[in-house]
Amino acid sequence: MLNLSKSPKAKNYWLNLNNFRNWHYQISNKLKVKFKNEIKDKICHLKFEKKIALEFIIYYKFNRKADRSNVCSIVEKFFCDALSEFGVIPDDNDKHILYTIYKTGGVDKINPRCDINIIEIE
Repeated sequence: MLNLSKSPKAKNYWLNLNNFRNWHYQISNKLKVKFKNEIKDKICHLKFEKKIALEFIIYYKFNRKADRSNVCSIVEKFFCDALSEFGVIPDDNDKHILYTIYKTGGVDKINPRCDINIIEIE
């Protein structure tokens, strides 16, 4: 979930494919920039010369039916663009990212999230 305003009462945007396809392109771009700013300090010091794989582990807020790829696909898109933009990998194409894994980690009512592991391929 991302909030485009500093106000706690501002609208929250849940990153998932259903929402993404319906957002105005300006909202989508603002969310992508916000996402990149949120993760910048965590990834900008990384550098991978070898090929990598990505593992996305989603923790839901509630225990109900959910479509894991609905969320992970947008998080993956934003994350891969950030990896490329910050120079962590040369490009976010198949030459550098060999595969992606989506997993469900369970329910975490206090801290719902999507954890991401970067696996360097020998």
